[in-house]
Amino acid sequence: MANNDHLTLEERRRHTASHILSYAVGMMFGKEVKRGVGPWTGEGYYQDFDLGDQEFSSDDFKKIEKKMRWIINKDFKVDKKIVEEKEAREIFAHDEYKQELIDGIVERGDQITFHNFVNESGEAVYHDLCAGGHLESTGQIGVFKLTKLAGAYWRGDSENPMMVRVYGVAFPDQEGLDEYKHFLEEAAKRDHRKLGKELDLFTFSDKVGSGLPLFTPKGTFLRETIANTIQDIQADYGYEKVNIPHICKKDLYETSGHWDKFKEDLFHVRGKGDTEFVMKPMNCPHHTQIYASQMRSYRDLPIRYSEVTTCYRDEQPGELLGLSRVRSLTQDDGHAFCRIDQVKQEVKNIAKVVESFYTKLGMYEEGRFRVSLSVRDPKTPEKYLGDPADWDKAEQFLQEVSDEQGLNAVRTEGEAAFYGPKLDFMFKDAIGREWQLSTAQIDFVQPERFGLEYVNEEGNKDRPVMIHRAIAGSLERFF
Repeated sequence: MANNDHLTLEERRRHTASHILSYAVGMMFGKEVKRGVGPWTGEGYYQDFDLGDQEFSSDDFKKIEKKMRWIINKDFKVDKKIVEEKEAREIFAHDEYKQELIDGIVERGDQITFHNFVNESGEAVYHDLCAGGHLESTGQIGVFKLTKLAGAYWRGDSENPMMVRVYGVAFPDQEGLDEYKHFLEEAAKRDHRKLGKELDLFTFSDKVGSGLPLFTPKGTFLRETIANTIQDIQADYGYEKVNIPHICKKDLYETSGHWDKFKEDLFHVRGKGDTEFVMKPMNCPHHTQIYASQMRSYRDLPIRYSEVTTCYRDEQPGELLGLSRVRSLTQDDGHAFCRIDQVKQEVKNIAKVVESFYTKLGMYEEGRFRVSLSVRDPKTPEKYLGDPADWDKAEQFLQEVSDEQGLNAVRTEGEAAFYGPKLDFMFKDAIGREWQLSTAQIDFVQPERFGLEYVNEEGNKDRPVMIHRAIAGSLERFF
C-alpha cells in the first residue's frame, strides 16, 4: 500500500479519528459491521459502514461519541504491522469490502499493511487495513465531534451497495472546535441557497427537476456580466466565440475517450431513428470538430475557441446541493490548438486571464488562492490515456510556467485529467472555504484520437497540441 507518512499533524489527527470512529461503531453494533473507506478530508474525516439490517441515525451520535471518548482515554498505541495476504483475508473473511481492497493491493504488488490499536499488554484490540499516517496513540486526538450522516455508494458506483457515511471533525483543543462551530454559523448565514432566494437570483422547481436551476432576470444579468467580463479579457489573447449543439452522437465521446470514463454519468437521448444521442457533458470533443473542419497551416496556429454553454450530467440525487452540484452546469469553456513550441505561451496567457479576472474581484491576493500542479498518480497508470513521454513533456511545461510566472504551484499526484496534467487555481471564499475554479490543461491525447493535423513549415502534416481552459469554471458553482 502507499505510504502516508508525509501527512501533516492535522491530517494525522483526522485520520486517526476516523479509525476511532470505526472502532466505536464496531463496539456498538457488533462484529457483523462491515467497513468501507475512512479517510481524512480538508475539514475533518468520515467512515463508511455497512450495518446490514441494523438501523442507524444521527440520534446514535451521542452513544458513539461516548465510546470514542473511552477509546481516547485508554490511550491505545497506534501500531503498524505488515501482513501476508492469507492472514489479511482471514481477518476480514466476513467483509467483502475489505476483500476488494485487498484484491487491489495484491494486484498492484504493494505490501498489505494494518494499523492496530494496541493496549498496555501489547494486545491488538482493533485493526484495520490502512496505508498509515496516524498519531502515535489515540490519547493524542484532542477534541472531536460527529457532524452529519449521509448515504454513499461503495466506491462511488451506483451499481454498488449503499453504505452509511458518518462525518466528523477533530481539533487539538476546545478552542479549535469552538472556531469550527462559529464557522458553521457564518456559513449558514452565507448559504447561497438562502441568499439566492432573498436576492431573487435563481430558483428551483419540482416540475422542472432537481439540480436544474432557473435564473431570474437579476441572476441572468449577473451570469452575463461574469461571462462578458471574461470574454473581454480573453479577447485580447485571441479567443473567438463558437457555438455548438447540446446533444451529439455517442460516437464523439467514444473517440475522445470520455465514453469509457463517464458513460454512466450521461443523459441518453433517443430520436425517431436508431441513432443514440447523449446530452453533452463537456465541450472539448465538439471543438475538435470545428478545428478539423478544414486543413490548417502552421501560420494559422494558435487557433483559440471560447464558449459559454450548458453541459448536462446525471448526478445522483443525494449528491445535488444548490448551485454547487447540479445536473445542468454552464461552463465558460475554451480550447486552444497550437504547435508544441507555443504551448507554454498559451498556458501563460491563460494564467494572465485568470489574474486579470480575479484581480477585479479582489480575490487574486496572497492567502486567497493557491495553484495546484495536478499530475498523474504513478501507482495507477492505467487511469490515463496517451504516451507517457507526452505526459512528461506536459508536466514539465506546466512546472516551467509555474516557475516563470511565480505561481508556486504545488505538485499533486492523482488529480490530473485522464488526458493530461493541469494547473488548477484554488480560491477561498469569504469564510475561508476553498474552491477549484480556474484551470489550464495540456492535452496530447484528443488531437491524436481525433487525427487533428496542420501543415508544418516543411510542408508535412503535424499534430497540434490542445489546451483546455476555464476561468470561472461552472458559472453555477462560481455563483
